[in-house]
Amino acid sequence: MTDPTGSNDTTGRDPDSIQRLLETDSGARHPAGPIGYFLLAVALCWSLFQIWHASPLPFMLDFGVFNSTQARALHLGFAMLLAYLAWPARRGRTGDTRIPWFDWVLALTGGFAATYVFWFYAGLSERPGIPLTRDIVVAAIGMLLLLEAARRTLGLPLVIVALVFLAYVFFGDAAILPEMLRWKGASIDRAMSHQWLTTEGVYGIALGVSTSFVFLFVLFGSLLEQAGAGGWFIRVAFSLLGAMRGGPAKAAVLASGMTGVISGSSIANVVTTGTFTIPLMRRVGFTRDKAGAIEVASSVNGQLMPPVMGAAAFLMVEYVGISYVEVIRHAILPAIIAYAALLYMVHLEALKGDMRGLPRRHPWHPLNAIIAFGFTIAGLIILSAAVYWGIGWIRTVAGDAAVWIVTAVLAAIHVGLIRHAARFERPPADDPSAPLTEIPDPGPTIQSGLHFLLPVILLIWCLMVERLSPGLSAFWATVALIAILLTQRPLFAWFRGDIPIAPEFARGGIELVHGLIGGARNMTGIAVATATAGIIVGTVTLTGIGQVMTEFVELISGGNLLAMLILTAFICLVLGMGLPTTANYIVVSSLMAPVVVTLAGEQGLIVPLIAVHLFVFYFGIMADVTPPVGLASFAAAAVSGGDPIRTGVHAFVYSLRTVVLPFLFLFNTELLLIGVDSIPHLVLTTVVAIIGMLVFAAGTQGWFLRRCRVWETAALLLVAFSLFRPGFWIDRIVPPFEDISAARLESWVQALPANEDLRLVVERQDYDGDTKSIVTVVDTGPKADFNTRMREAGFVFLQRAGENWTAEPAFNGPLDDPRYQPEMTIERIRAPVDQPRSEWIYIPALLLLGGIMAVQWRRPGDFEKRTTNEHE
Repeated sequence: MTDPTGSNDTTGRDPDSIQRLLETDSGARHPAGPIGYFLLAVALCWSLFQIWHASPLPFMLDFGVFNSTQARALHLGFAMLLAYLAWPARRGRTGDTRIPWFDWVLALTGGFAATYVFWFYAGLSERPGIPLTRDIVVAAIGMLLLLEAARRTLGLPLVIVALVFLAYVFFGDAAILPEMLRWKGASIDRAMSHQWLTTEGVYGIALGVSTSFVFLFVLFGSLLEQAGAGGWFIRVAFSLLGAMRGGPAKAAVLASGMTGVISGSSIANVVTTGTFTIPLMRRVGFTRDKAGAIEVASSVNGQLMPPVMGAAAFLMVEYVGISYVEVIRHAILPAIIAYAALLYMVHLEALKGDMRGLPRRHPWHPLNAIIAFGFTIAGLIILSAAVYWGIGWIRTVAGDAAVWIVTAVLAAIHVGLIRHAARFERPPADDPSAPLTEIPDPGPTIQSGLHFLLPVILLIWCLMVERLSPGLSAFWATVALIAILLTQRPLFAWFRGDIPIAPEFARGGIELVHGLIGGARNMTGIAVATATAGIIVGTVTLTGIGQVMTEFVELISGGNLLAMLILTAFICLVLGMGLPTTANYIVVSSLMAPVVVTLAGEQGLIVPLIAVHLFVFYFGIMADVTPPVGLASFAAAAVSGGDPIRTGVHAFVYSLRTVVLPFLFLFNTELLLIGVDSIPHLVLTTVVAIIGMLVFAAGTQGWFLRRCRVWETAALLLVAFSLFRPGFWIDRIVPPFEDISAARLESWVQALPANEDLRLVVERQDYDGDTKSIVTVVDTGPKADFNTRMREAGFVFLQRAGENWTAEPAFNGPLDDPRYQPEMTIERIRAPVDQPRSEWIYIPALLLLGGIMAVQWRRPGDFEKRTTNEHE
C-alpha cells in the first residue's frame, strides 16, 4: 500500500476501520438494483423537500406550506426511514447490499410513527393534553424505534443517556434515589403525550432547528465537498504552510479549520482530512500519536468555528434568544485565538524535534509572501467596500429589479473566475489524497478555486448584511452552489478546450444528485440525534430536574464558585461522551447552562447567557477528545495506526487552550466582544488575547524561544493569566465593591441614575430550613420614587426591619426562585468602587514577558549545544 505522499505506507492504517468511521455519518448499506435506487430516491426526496420548505416558493405559490410541527414530523420521518434502511442492526458492518425484511417493517413503522403528528395534526390540535389510546400506543412505539434508530446511527452513548432520563420520568420516586433527586414520577400516558405529542420533547426546539436550519447547512457542506472545495481547501493549506517548519502539521490545522467551517462532524473532519495530512506529518518527523493528536485537536476545534459550529450556532439562537449575527460575533474571537494557539503549539513541537517542511516546487521568499498577503487583504477590503456600496447603489437605482442585476453580476463573476482558474494546472482528479511530494505555489493554487468562495460569500452576505434568517440564507447559498455544480465542468471544458463540453453537463448533474443524496444521508444521524436529545429536554421540562442539578452541583462544590465551574465542566465532559456535536450541545445546555447562571449569580458573578452556553458547549465537544471515549481520537488512531488512548492524551494536552478559554471568557467577557465598543478597543482586545493564548501555549509546551526551565514556565503562565484576566490583580489592589448598610437603601436607590443596576446581599431560607446569603443584581428601571423602583426591581411587600429590610419577590419576577421561601432579608448594599483601568496590568505582564525572552535569547538552544558538542 502507498500513502498519499507516494511512499510506502508506514502509518499502520486500518482501511476497514477508516471505512467504518466514514460510514458513521452516511450509513454502511449501499444496496444495488431497484432497492438501491429506492434508497437513493428517499434521500434525494428528503433533500428536495428541505430545499422546498426553506424556499419562498410555497408562500409565493400558496402550495405545499407546512407549519413548523408538520415540517418537523416529515423531517423525522425521512430520518427514521433512512436510519433503518441505510444502517444495519449490527454496527460496524460495511458493504451491506441486502436489507432484511424486518428492517423494512421497522423503517415503515418508524416512518409512520414519526409522521403521526403530521397525518393527524388537526385531531391532535383539537384535543390538546387529552390523548387517545391510539395516540399513546403510537407514541410508545415511536419512542422505542427512535432509540433503536439512535443506536444504529450514533451508537449506545446517547441511547443510554436517553434511557436514564426516561427511567427518571417513570421511577423518579424510587427508594434507591437520593432524597434530593426524587420526584413523584409520571404515568405512561402523561410521559408519552409530553414527549411525543407536544413540542416539549422529541418535536421540540432542537428538532425544529434541525429542520429549519441544520439540514440546509449540512446539504450546503455536502454540495461544496462534491464540487471539489474540500480538496481545494487542503491544497490551499499546504501551499501556504506546507514548506514551513513542521509544515504538514500546520497545514493540517488550517485545512481542518477551513473544513470545520462547513462540517457538522468532528469525526468526519478527522477521517477525511486526516487521511491526507497524518501521513505527511509522519513524513516530516511527528510520531503516530502526535500526528493523530494534532489532527484531532484541529478537527474538533472546527466545531467552534463560525458560521456553523457543528450546528450549535443555530440552537444557541433559539436557546439564548439572540440573533444569529450576535452568536457569531461572540463566538469568533475565542475560535480564532484557539486556532492561533494550536498553530503555535505545532510550531513549538517542530522546534523541539528540529523538523522541516516539505520542499516547494519553486523558490518562494518570505518577503514575497508578506507582500502578497498585504495586497490580498487590501484587495479584499476594496472589493468588500465596492460590493457593499455597489449593491446599495443598485438597490437605489433599480428597485425591485436589483435582484436580477445582482444575480447577473454574480454569474459574470463566476464565469470570469473559472476562465481565470482554467489557466492553471488541473489538480489530479480533484483528489485530496493524491500523491504530494512537493508543495505547490500558493498563487496558482488559490486562484484555481476562487469560484468556490462565491456561495460562501453569498451565505455570509445574506446572514450578516441582509440579516436574512439562517434557513433562507442557506437556501440562497445552496441555489448558488447548485448553479456552480451544474456549470463549472462545462465552463472549464470550454475554456480549456481539451475535452468535449456535452458530457461535462451530465457529470455536473450527476455530482449534484450525489451531493443531494450525500447531504441527506449525512443528515440522518443529526436528525435522529436532535430528536433523541429532545427526550432529555422533555424530561427536564416535565420533572424539573434542572433545579435538582443546581442543588446537586452546589452541594458537591461546597458553594465555591471555581469548584462549581470545574464540576460543571466535568459533568459536561461526561454527558458529552460519545455524542455528536448537535446532541451534545442540546444535552449539556439543557442540564448545565441554568446551573452556571444560577450559581454564578448567587456569588455575584453576573454572566451573559451566551457566555454560559459557550462554556458548556466547549466542554461538551471536549468529550470527542478526552479518553477513554474520545471518538475523534479513535478515528485519528485508525488513520495513523497509533494508540487511541495515547492519541487522546496528546490531543487533550494540545486542547488545553480550549479547556482554559471558557473559564477566561466567563470572568472576562471582553473575549466574547461584550462591552467592546470601539475599533481601538477591538484591536487591543484581539491582540492581547492572541498574545496571551500564544504565551499560554508556550508555557504548557515547556518551550518558548528555548526549552523552558521550571520558573520560566511558571512565569509564562502568570503572564498569560494576567493578559487574559487583568481585573483579577486590580481587584486585589482595589476591591471592586464596598459594603454599605442596608439602612441607607432608600436614599441610595433614589440617587441611582435611570436603569442602573443595584447589587444587594440578601438572606434567604430554603424549604429545608437552611439559610444562605446570596448576592443579587437587579435593574431599578427609570427614575421614580423608592417603592416604584424597588417594585421594578422585583421586590414586593418591602418594609423596614431595624437596620435591614424584609421583602418578598414578585411572582415570576427576577427574584422568584422555587428553591427558596418567599420572604427575604436585605442585609447590605454592595456599592461599586472606582478602580484603575485593568489594562494597566498589561504593562508589567509584557515587561515580564520581555525579560523571559531576553533570558532565553542569550541561552544557546538545544540544537546549538548539540552542534557545538559534536564539533568539539
